Amino acid sequence: MTKTAAVIRGDGVGPELVDAMLKVLKASGTQVTFKMCDAGETWWKANGGDSLIPPETWDIMKNADACFKGPTTTPGGIGSPRSVAVSIRKAFDLYANVRPIKTIPGAEGPLGAVEHVCVREGTEGLYIGEEVQLTDDVVIAIRKITKTSSRKIAKYAFEEAKRRGYKAVVPIHKSNILKKTCGTFLEVVEEVAKDYPDIEVWEYHIDNIAMQLIKNPQMFDQTILLSTNLFMDVISEECSALVGSIGMIYSANIGDNYAMFEPAHGSAPKYTGMDKVNPYATILAGAWMLDYLGEKEQSQKIFKAAEQAISEGFVTYDMGGDKKLSEVADKMVEIMTK
Repeated sequence: MTKTAAVIRGDGVGPELVDAMLKVLKASGTQVTFKMCDAGETWWKANGGDSLIPPETWDIMKNADACFKGPTTTPGGIGSPRSVAVSIRKAFDLYANVRPIKTIPGAEGPLGAVEHVCVREGTEGLYIGEEVQLTDDVVIAIRKITKTSSRKIAKYAFEEAKRRGYKAVVPIHKSNILKKTCGTFLEVVEEVAKDYPDIEVWEYHIDNIAMQLIKNPQMFDQTILLSTNLFMDVISEECSALVGSIGMIYSANIGDNYAMFEPAHGSAPKYTGMDKVNPYATILAGAWMLDYLGEKEQSQKIFKAAEQAISEGFVTYDMGGDKKLSEVADKMVEIMTK
């Protein structure tokens, strides 16, 4: 049976990146049917409402086998809707936000080659968006941590380490200060670890690992970095610099029955229509989606084409190159179809 994927083109540079991604995916020989749909600030400004996602897009996503989200802009300020990504994660219980961090030869970062995976709990923490004004002077944000969600993300991290043959899971926390929230998260990770005796557990405080990733980045090779929603949002951004640019970081939001794939970066509106930004994150996120949908051969074809294109110098400005977005996509198509 043909699989279907809902595709959100997004805001800013999103549409041109998604178009490039679809061009490359189709060149791989994919049989997936892509269903285009709207979401993001551009749609919201034109239509209004309390959500960045229209009802018809929800219908398309619910009837698809997976979703691809191009970069979207989230408006700020009191009363504005929550982000597209957070909304989709909550709706489909996509509790595992996963970002592989792996240097591709020819696109080395400033501190040498690295290989690890960032695993982020994607449904709770401060990202529930619950804030309360207690007085004219005091506003608080609620950080929600549950044993249930901590257990699910911990199990995912250990299973991912097992699948990849990695040596350790690295839970990142601040339980010396946040004794109940981080304490609960860490306690659950330690419980889950008992089922995986061959995988080590390296505990790190959030501030310490932020320093260690710069001082000793290779120390975390072949490990899974695991943390709560906000902490890993920040740390995974730091890790993206280790491979030269967030424009190289593809990501997935994975639940038990559904997944949403996206580049890790934002919509970069100042570069809209300039054919400039790095398309690798978007294209490789699309390739990962094909793997999820059962097209492992087509997925690997795209990853190999990316490696070859990079080895031949097809990189954009953020990686020290001079190639355009479209030139990178065209090169990958050429590699796969010659």
